[in-house]
Amino acid sequence: MKLDPFVSVDGVPFTISQEEIVKMRGQPIEAGRNSVGLNELDYASVVYRFQDSGRLEEVTMQATVVNFGNVAVPFDALPSFVQQQDPGVFERAGFVVSPRFGLAFDPCQPHWVTALAAHCLDAWRAL
Repeated sequence: MKLDPFVSVDGVPFTISQEEIVKMRGQPIEAGRNSVGLNELDYASVVYRFQDSGRLEEVTMQATVVNFGNVAVPFDALPSFVQQQDPGVFERAGFVVSPRFGLAFDPCQPHWVTALAAHCLDAWRAL
């Protein structure tokens, strides 16, 4: 995963629309609404979640390594990395959430990492 926090994931900008994702990637394996009211486009190795307004909220993908610019962090080192680098890090519902790096992950669910849009951090804090 190449993450530019709050800007893009693997070159896909957080400003992209659902229609643009489908045009770029084709029809998803599954599409629907999840339990928290987000519209999901599931492509097996990556899931895009959108608000009803069409705004991209989250991108979840399998990532054995997360790249932040020139820094490559293996998934197994991600918990300690964010604890050391982000004083605002917090845990919710079993997920480690890093506001600085704009991501959430469950250390017990390797190698799934969720990149977050800046506007959704308050929803994670409210869990």
